[in-house]
Amino acid sequence: MFKTIELVNGKVRMLDQSRLPLEVRYIECTDYTMVAEGIKKLWIRGAPAIGIASAMGVAIGAQKIRAKDFEEFYSALEPIFSTMMSTRPTAVNIEWAINRLKKLLSTKKELSVEKLKSLLIEEAHTILEEDIEANKSIGRWGAQLIKDGDTIITHCNAGALATGGYGTATAPMRVAKEQGKRIQVIADETRPVLQGARLTAWELMQDNIPVTLITDNTAGALMKKGEINIALVGTDRTAANGDVANKIGTYPLAILCKEHGIPFYVAAPTSSIDFSIASGESIPIEERDSLEVTKIWDCQIAPDGVNVINLSFDVTPAKYVTGIITEKGIFKPQDLKKLHERTSL
Repeated sequence: MFKTIELVNGKVRMLDQSRLPLEVRYIECTDYTMVAEGIKKLWIRGAPAIGIASAMGVAIGAQKIRAKDFEEFYSALEPIFSTMMSTRPTAVNIEWAINRLKKLLSTKKELSVEKLKSLLIEEAHTILEEDIEANKSIGRWGAQLIKDGDTIITHCNAGALATGGYGTATAPMRVAKEQGKRIQVIADETRPVLQGARLTAWELMQDNIPVTLITDNTAGALMKKGEINIALVGTDRTAANGDVANKIGTYPLAILCKEHGIPFYVAAPTSSIDFSIASGESIPIEERDSLEVTKIWDCQIAPDGVNVINLSFDVTPAKYVTGIITEKGIFKPQDLKKLHERTSL
């Protein structure tokens, strides 16, 4: 399987997803500002993946700091933390990863600066490894929901490309296939950046998982004909009440599922659940460049000067979510508090 991101010899090597599926190219980021640029420009995307990238960016940025003690070292890290935090506001994984590094450093103040630098490298590797294991666990839990012969619809890309590896929403599909279940996947194109067409379709084809591409506005027609059995999507941030922020277009897909009696599941590693906010009303929604809407790559598809609203995410209320698949198990939205209690112990 391809690698989405890795930290090798002091460089962050990431698969440039902006060029897929036409070109498979890796970019080596030599400093944290380049990692931040990669997150902003969607060389790497997906909540877990950009959380990992942020941790790696901090780790390689720290290596260039010259400081005599902890206080001076930590002070020099602050601009790096801020740069990473400012890249993409909706996904909670960046904040989660940065806070994890800060907490680790605060418990190791007695170490030398050089040892602290090594510790950040080690922790970035650990975050990557833990993400892959969490995804595999999500796959095992989620595969229980998939029956032999099911057709699964997914939105955007919540596969290995969006994570450290294996994927979140695609993980149950992978496990189901490994179990010998015959499945079909419907991937909608996911305008405006076409992550479904460019990334999900490509990724599933790499793994020989049967996939059919549709336009975003085809889903309802297929549901009406009874051709979809279950929906599996990812999330960039989930509130404590189970409201889910995911790629724009997830909310109407959830409504369509509700109308047609199709279970709508969200694959959410605990790192993407924000228990500090009560509901989705508090989730910041990123608005991106209008050119993503008026152009497809270099081809202009809209008139010059047209007004554009380009929301990158929407929030699906918990009432439309059948269940949330985590590495700890499957929870109804109203039962996330049980998960919080368990992980807080």
